[in-house]
Amino acid sequence: MSTTGLPVRFEPNPLARTEHERSTILAEPGFGKHFTDHMFLADWTPEEGWHDARVVPYGPLLLDPASAVLHYAQEIFEGLKAYAHEDGSVWTFRPEENAKRFQRSADRLALPELPVEWFVGSIKALVEADRAWVPTGGETSLYLRPFMFASEAFLGVRPSLKVTYSVIASPAGPYFSGGVHPVSIWLSENYTRAAVGGTGAAKCGGNYAASLKPQMEGAAHGCEQVVFLDPVERTYVEELGGMNVYFVQADGSIVTPETSGTILEGITRESLMQLARDRGHEVVERPVSIDEWRQGVADGSITEVFACGTAAVITPIGRLKWDGDEVVTGDGTTGKVTSDLRAALVDLQYGRATDTHGWMQRIDV
Repeated sequence: MSTTGLPVRFEPNPLARTEHERSTILAEPGFGKHFTDHMFLADWTPEEGWHDARVVPYGPLLLDPASAVLHYAQEIFEGLKAYAHEDGSVWTFRPEENAKRFQRSADRLALPELPVEWFVGSIKALVEADRAWVPTGGETSLYLRPFMFASEAFLGVRPSLKVTYSVIASPAGPYFSGGVHPVSIWLSENYTRAAVGGTGAAKCGGNYAASLKPQMEGAAHGCEQVVFLDPVERTYVEELGGMNVYFVQADGSIVTPETSGTILEGITRESLMQLARDRGHEVVERPVSIDEWRQGVADGSITEVFACGTAAVITPIGRLKWDGDEVVTGDGTTGKVTSDLRAALVDLQYGRATDTHGWMQRIDV
């Protein structure tokens, strides 16, 4: 088995789900609950570099209790999707950008950088093996989760000399099963997502683990997500637990916090900036204070607020809550700019719009 020049050993799963079992799952896949029949694996050591690329049956990983990842959290991951188009072809959206961010994350976590061709090749190899798992209809997709972790059995505090890379895949239904709707956001005033000089710009598990406690706090106040402030002045909006934030101004311009080393450089974020400019919007990257958000919504200078990320694409934010008060954006419905940008990106991903930027990459299966 070979994909884009990457030699891949293939081991078919003798216990692969039947067509009936797979169809039952694909009818209501949810998100991250079911996984395909295979997974991609590769290994790294200083002596051999990246080697033994293989697609094997999906199943548990055998880890030594002393594996470095279990003790020092030397781990990174990515998230992207494969989309079925009406003609039966399957495509991914800007996978090379995920590959480059994966390299930046690896550098920050002292992990070996995976070549772009290995990253893209691993995605294609797994999708080719599990093509039947790519759902069709509506906003369904095959969610792909590449990840890398320190697998050396050693308790010394240093970069691991053995690393494992893997990709798993999970069929995903529409993020908003009842249609897109504005969510409530809790302002975290007691916790920060990342520190200056820390791992905020890397996509590593520790960042997300640190967001779970404040997310629980937000849920206790009836909110679906949490927004974090900068770690120094505790004044400027950073991002949600896993999504970037945008503010639509009354004059049609769009503002988003600039990446600063503590904000993840989202691929959906960057793509939406380009699509917004294509539609005549001025897009500005600059610091946005929490007071500007509150006052702007109150006086009408901010007309829409939304968050963006791979899973949901765009999530409209209708309500910002904090201890003792809240503000509501607009009339509580999804705004026109938010809706238009979401439709533009989704139509592109599913092949309903012309790909003028060359962002879509076909997987020939």
